[in-house]
Amino acid sequence: MTLQTTAQVANHQEPTLERPAATQPSKPVLIRLEHLSKTYAEAGQARAVLDELNREFYTGEFVCLLGKSGSGKSTLLNLISGIDAPSSGDVTIYDGAQAVTITALSEHERTIFRRNHIGIVFQFFNLIPTLTVLENVTLPLELAGKHQQMRRHAVELLERVGLADRINTYPDKLSGGEQQRVAIARALAHDPLLVLADEPTGNLDDETGETVLKLLLELTRDAGKTLFMATHAPDVAEQADRVLHLVHGQLVNDQLSTAQG
Repeated sequence: MTLQTTAQVANHQEPTLERPAATQPSKPVLIRLEHLSKTYAEAGQARAVLDELNREFYTGEFVCLLGKSGSGKSTLLNLISGIDAPSSGDVTIYDGAQAVTITALSEHERTIFRRNHIGIVFQFFNLIPTLTVLENVTLPLELAGKHQQMRRHAVELLERVGLADRINTYPDKLSGGEQQRVAIARALAHDPLLVLADEPTGNLDDETGETVLKLLLELTRDAGKTLFMATHAPDVAEQADRVLHLVHGQLVNDQLSTAQG
């Protein structure tokens, strides 16, 4: 994700929608997809990557999205985060009594909303090589004007991911697993409503990936965050509250874990 200007959206009034009734009363709806579609042109032909998706996701859930490469997993995460815009349909995110329809915002407004409310963990870390570990974690806070009050929180997160002694180190001196742990701390530093993870273990060996996944789940669950993870690894799904498969543009095999009870 490319970081953009730090200016806040002046006098922006976010749309207010009524929160839909959750089918699980103990877990309020956080994300609502309505008729969400994304179509690309290939060789002069339209190809629907996502086709009329209608779903609700709940606060505090770990949702695992499975699908082969090219199935549209990253596309769906990009639409939820506002990095990309759909061909049609809406994504709404609920923050208490307030609702924001991401798809109704301008690109700049989506950037501001994402910066303030969404944490993202990418497969390839996306750390800035000229910044130290601590500077990489606190950069989103600086862009959101929260540096002073949140710096201590950033340091605490780095301690929790086992990198307290590496805060002044540059990314090229870190292993892949260490870089991904920095990325996790960065995603959580601004206390987001939602954490999106796009193949977060896909660039790591099995043992390191397992450690990173355990850490990501521990931190998000301890903080009561909703985690939405795209992966092609079925073993990751074993720890999820809900498992979805993206096949031919549709979300299928929606399974609720018995542990969610």
